[in-house]
Amino acid sequence: MWHDAFHFPSLVWDWPIAIYLFLLGISAGATALSVLLRRQGAGSESGIIKATAILAPLCVIVGLLILIFHLARPWTFWKLMFNYQFDSVMSMGVMLFQIYMAVLLAWLAVVFRTEVEALRRKLLGDKLAFVDGLIGLLARFESLLAPLLLLLAVLLGAYTGFLLSALKTYPLLNNPVLPVLFLVSGIGSGIAATSLLAVTLFKESHHSQGVSFVHRLERPILAVEVLLLVCFFTGLYFGGGQKEVAMWAAIGSGFWAQVFWLGVVGIGMLLPQLLATLTPAPLREKPAHLVLLCSLSLLGILLLRYFVLYAGQMTVA
Repeated sequence: MWHDAFHFPSLVWDWPIAIYLFLLGISAGATALSVLLRRQGAGSESGIIKATAILAPLCVIVGLLILIFHLARPWTFWKLMFNYQFDSVMSMGVMLFQIYMAVLLAWLAVVFRTEVEALRRKLLGDKLAFVDGLIGLLARFESLLAPLLLLLAVLLGAYTGFLLSALKTYPLLNNPVLPVLFLVSGIGSGIAATSLLAVTLFKESHHSQGVSFVHRLERPILAVEVLLLVCFFTGLYFGGGQKEVAMWAAIGSGFWAQVFWLGVVGIGMLLPQLLATLTPAPLREKPAHLVLLCSLSLLGILLLRYFVLYAGQMTVA
């Protein structure tokens, strides 16, 4: 059963792509949340923004490394970095990564301007002093950098869905709802990942501005994600033909149906909400409780990527 679920004739993209999509979603979601949090007045002291400074660039770099070494000829990837093809979803994605990373690093430099200057002085003394002036110049344009970065984060989150929906021979993947679904679930993964890192690494309080802000968005994001899943499968059902066949093959029975109902819906959606509601108030204040909820949410979103990728390739038009 396991072998058949992960190896079948119509499979083109396998598990590294699922991890790649998952990591990009975390980066996009974390960045979007931090830009919005920054508008609330938060600065470099925020554990959520500190977590984003680590997660957002690191997830993109690791994701790209996974993609590069998954290619048949990884040493030719550099050509894709400079030879853009406007009719290629992959090439457009690479261009998006480059612009996104440049704007992200510029925005983070502005947010952590004091820390960057202090670190430079400690390590280099008076060398590279021009960097302080450059960051100061960027700070004057933060009002433009922030909305641009937010737009790029949204595009990156949606791109993870567009990448799969471009596979036109697979009815389940060739679905207009998929980019929006991956964007919203990516924001959910950003909430979970930044909260997890803020509480464990930066010892952020449950009641801090940043953690409170992202968790106020958690249930609305989950509600939208559920609505999008309903629209996703409803569209397949009423599409008839191979679209309906693809839907029943995915969620009707078999290994990937179990992953969806038990993993995505049960572990990733219902269980965290039940624990958040039924856990006694004193236990909800403990960091371990938040760590558990965030871990379950991240597992559910990762399983959603696996489910869509594999179940989406089981049925061919």
